[in-house]
Amino acid sequence: PVTDGSRELHSLCAQLEFLLQFDLKEKRSFFGQRKDYWDFLCQGLAGQRQEHEGVRFVTSLDKLKTSVGKGRAFLRYCLVHRQLAESLQLCLLDPETLREWYYARSPFLSPQCRAEILGSLYELDSVTFHLAL
Repeated sequence: PVTDGSRELHSLCAQLEFLLQFDLKEKRSFFGQRKDYWDFLCQGLAGQRQEHEGVRFVTSLDKLKTSVGKGRAFLRYCLVHRQLAESLQLCLLDPETLREWYYARSPFLSPQCRAEILGSLYELDSVTFHLAL
């Protein structure tokens, strides 16, 4: 299993975060705080029939104050529970929401790149992650 001490884990998480932040439009909350990929994921998952367990888990953690911290915790949760590809795919279904959050260079706006990314992420479902949440 992959643990917190794994160099590959840190590289994977950094690449995922880079991908989710690449060409992300700058948005601000009502109080002026900068929004990040966590806010995009929450919006993308909000349209589902029931609240996503990962979102519920992360919002229950009082220690996490920033969008980036919450996004990182969500990625770790999804890796442990083998939900990363499925969760991201749900967020990428609505082209209107994608264009609202990302500029044209984002790989998420390219159907071919999006399919390749999701294919790679679905392969991660076969990997066991034992991470501190």
